[in-house]
Amino acid sequence: MSNRLAGSSSPYLLQHKDNPVDWYPWCDEAFAIAREQDKPIFLSVGYSACHWCHVMEHESFENERLAGMLNEHFVPIKVDREERPDVDQIYMQAVQMLTGSGGWPMSVFMSPDGRPFYGGTYWPPEDRWGRPGFGQVLTAVAEAWRTKRAQIYSQAEQIAEHIQSACHGPDSLTGELDPQWLSAAEDWLLRHFDRQHGGFGGAPKFPHAMDLSLLLEGAATAAGRGHDQSDTEHQARRLAVEHTLHKMANGGIYDHLGGGFARYSVDDRWLVPHFEKMLYDNALLAVTYADAYRLWRTERYADVVRETLDYVLRDMTNPLGAFFSAEDADSEGIEGKFYVWTVAEICQVLGDQRGQRFCKIYDATPNGNFEGQCILNLAQPLSHYADNLAVTEEWLRQELLADRRQLFEHRQRRVRPGLDDKVLLSWNALMITAMLRGYRALGEPGYLAAANRCVDFIRSQMLRQDFQLWHTWRAGHASLNAYLDDYAYFIDALCELFQVEPSTATLELANGLAQTLIHRFAAPAGGFYFTADDHEKLIARTRDVADSSVPSGNSMAASALISLGRLTGNEALIQAGLSALRATSGVMSASPQAAGQSLRVLRRLTEEARELVLLGAQSADWSALQRDFLFQLDPTAMVIALPESEASAQLQAICPLLANRKSIDNQVTLYICQDGACSQPVVGDNARSMIMFPKPATG
Repeated sequence: MSNRLAGSSSPYLLQHKDNPVDWYPWCDEAFAIAREQDKPIFLSVGYSACHWCHVMEHESFENERLAGMLNEHFVPIKVDREERPDVDQIYMQAVQMLTGSGGWPMSVFMSPDGRPFYGGTYWPPEDRWGRPGFGQVLTAVAEAWRTKRAQIYSQAEQIAEHIQSACHGPDSLTGELDPQWLSAAEDWLLRHFDRQHGGFGGAPKFPHAMDLSLLLEGAATAAGRGHDQSDTEHQARRLAVEHTLHKMANGGIYDHLGGGFARYSVDDRWLVPHFEKMLYDNALLAVTYADAYRLWRTERYADVVRETLDYVLRDMTNPLGAFFSAEDADSEGIEGKFYVWTVAEICQVLGDQRGQRFCKIYDATPNGNFEGQCILNLAQPLSHYADNLAVTEEWLRQELLADRRQLFEHRQRRVRPGLDDKVLLSWNALMITAMLRGYRALGEPGYLAAANRCVDFIRSQMLRQDFQLWHTWRAGHASLNAYLDDYAYFIDALCELFQVEPSTATLELANGLAQTLIHRFAAPAGGFYFTADDHEKLIARTRDVADSSVPSGNSMAASALISLGRLTGNEALIQAGLSALRATSGVMSASPQAAGQSLRVLRRLTEEARELVLLGAQSADWSALQRDFLFQLDPTAMVIALPESEASAQLQAICPLLANRKSIDNQVTLYICQDGACSQPVVGDNARSMIMFPKPATG
């Protein structure tokens, strides 16, 4: 018989609907029952693609004895951290305070008023690996609740006070934002750069997309301002970014057959992934690879962008154009089973000769590199194998492309990992931006179309009255009030879209959402709270100022509001964005490894503000010109491409950058402004000569 989770929209909660645990979703009823029955609450937080969440479910929550203990002594609540990041942020602070670390599944014991007093992450069913068994934990907590109530309440009060302080984030610094934080952050990243394997730090190793983009944009900005590209600082930046991008793309963290990245690598050399694939990782990494391709024209980066975005469109997109949240690490109950191979299976698909050649190149051996199976990865560059085989690199590349397609088709017949098909607005906004950057890098119109389809989906399915948003959507039903990151990420994506495809409706939507963000999320100390002013009252109201696996809400609010302010000429928006950026100043100055996105915004403010507007007129080569114009990478500039000879009156009214801009003599015309001063427009062939690049590959 199903429990109370059966009516949930979350795929993660639905995975637990048949547990013998008498689960409640997060709701007033659960807290009322806890008060009425004088029981502590057991809060379990996870997400659908989390491998160890599945393990704990199978070992403990499907265990009749342990479920009976939970039901007898506790009120159990199950939460999807992706649907309720507000709850997750608060109680993760408690677990980190209590244990020194955090993660999922997150397990918290708390009083009926929601104050935590004990917690951890995964507990095995019995004592194992130096961890107490879950049954032992339940017994001890139930006994303490019965005999040491005063001590528990005292500890809960102390923890609650700590959470309220910690959830506010580091205090903002007084004074001006300091450009020196950028060089200090780059120094920190370069000191922690793994020169052998790429990335930062050791195992487990995460991609750190925002930090890579920070270094990449530093290199691009220096190049655009004519700085010496042979200096040591530039070479160190480029080495860190390029080496990491190559190592990730060649490692097991990347899906060489289907495209896309897993969430992280359990080792320090990107070989063994934690096999789950998250929408946000693939969005953030697609942006980094696309921008790296635009800067350095490395064809491998173009391949990664194309394969990653095509994976999302193929496997992670619903018929209405929105993007799904995640694919599981497990299939058929086994981690990574969908992705791994044996030599015999590869040779069966490709034939012995080609199969053996493929295995040698992609590190497939009889003993395997992961629990007796093989994770495909490229240990050496293709040129190495081409030389050994006495063939050209292009010949080998084409053969391997055909081989990968054959293996992909064979893999498609396997049981796929579980799909979390809910739509999260913030993550969808990140993927809209990724599709737009993919379009700018590769010129593939399908990526622009995908971005527009997703914007249309959000308009029709997740936009409420008075420019308010829903956070999540699944199976035709939107729910949960949107959070700061939903608004900030989406406004930022709309600003990206406007630069590629100017539209009055796009900026009007962004403007309306910005007003909602400013008026309903503002924090008295500066910046913005994670939740709106009418949100459910929790034991703390968080102010999200530090990056995690995604950019912090305040850093993206700063990016979005400053971009929108520049596009619309609205100084109040820029000041609101500056307030959000100042809210992250304590993180930027003291913990640059958690401030990559804020520092990217700071760089835009420390460089001369540039605006470039290209008007098309009647030009037969407009598409090529627009492509090359948008291909340029200048992270500090606002760049608008308009195919018409003059913007409409509506566009000029909402975007002053387009006011009084006209094509000269009905020719392609480029307007360049810098720090409030505009040069004479550049016309016709002169504009073409400034825009045209050697043609990047399209195929």
